[in-house]
Amino acid sequence: MSVSAALYGLEGETLTPDEKAFFRDSDPWGFILFARNVDTPKQVRRLTGALRDAVGREAPIFIDQEGGRVQRLRPPHWRGAPPARVFGELYDREPELALEAVKLNHQLLGHELIDLGIDVDFAPCADLSVPGAHDVIGDRAFHTEPEPVARMSTAALEGLLDQGVLGVIKHLPGHGRAAADSHLELPVVTTDAETLHTRDFEAFKGIKGALMAMTAHVVYAAIDSDHTATQSRDVIDGIIRGAIGFEGLLMTDDLSMQALEGSLRHRGERALAAGCELLMHCNGKMDEMVEVAHAAPNLSGQARERAGQALDARHKPNVFDAVDAMARLKHLFEDGGVPLKP
Repeated sequence: MSVSAALYGLEGETLTPDEKAFFRDSDPWGFILFARNVDTPKQVRRLTGALRDAVGREAPIFIDQEGGRVQRLRPPHWRGAPPARVFGELYDREPELALEAVKLNHQLLGHELIDLGIDVDFAPCADLSVPGAHDVIGDRAFHTEPEPVARMSTAALEGLLDQGVLGVIKHLPGHGRAAADSHLELPVVTTDAETLHTRDFEAFKGIKGALMAMTAHVVYAAIDSDHTATQSRDVIDGIIRGAIGFEGLLMTDDLSMQALEGSLRHRGERALAAGCELLMHCNGKMDEMVEVAHAAPNLSGQARERAGQALDARHKPNVFDAVDAMARLKHLFEDGGVPLKP
């Protein structure tokens, strides 16, 4: 069976006939949902079922559900999860309480997602919090130091997987230092290589259990001044696969973001040539998805093996009492003397 090395979004809360035909014919490896695609739990379940029906298999379905500013599922139907930063504040007081809290929080996230047929979360955000940088990361980051970020990111992956949901670490090799939002323009990080290695890259290096990761549309001038990480062989081979040692499935951030130049097909081809294994396009615009499809090859070789290893890790959720977990989460923050706010 030939599966395309691509992830696509869609326009609305239901599949259009054109989307059904396109997904059937292009057969993407998976799909990604956004706030525009979700309304009620019942509707989301219908949609995830329809997406899998379109390709005739249990394709992975992704969503960004970090907590704080970045959560596509929101009250009143879903819990308002706290941003990563509050766990870092708890870590500074009581590290072990913080690790338990991170795992519990991500079990709760996974519990909600798997109930909807969503089995992959673009979380955790393992970028460093860097004072003075653009706030596109900001409170999405756990901490300013690499070791706490790595430990809490590992706990987040464990919590999600406990409920049968895979996590995707982002944004390799580190977006926290960027002075611009890559959704809107190209960030160029001019920090020296030693600092990047000992801080930004080190945070990702310490994460355990990551099966998938997303690249950053950021230029690291000390490594490759001409290409974003997504399109840089030096960054992907030398840093992501080399210094960091990430061995899982590597996907691009959204190809339609303004940090990248050229046609969608050109962007995708450059990313694949650099070593990315999966192309992601998010806005649901059909003409753009068709263009990306022309760049996306069949998933094969080592990329297919890594994708298979990730999907094989999916399992039925463990028995979990969400009410007890929310009460325990509240107590952990109370014991640590940190206010818990969504």
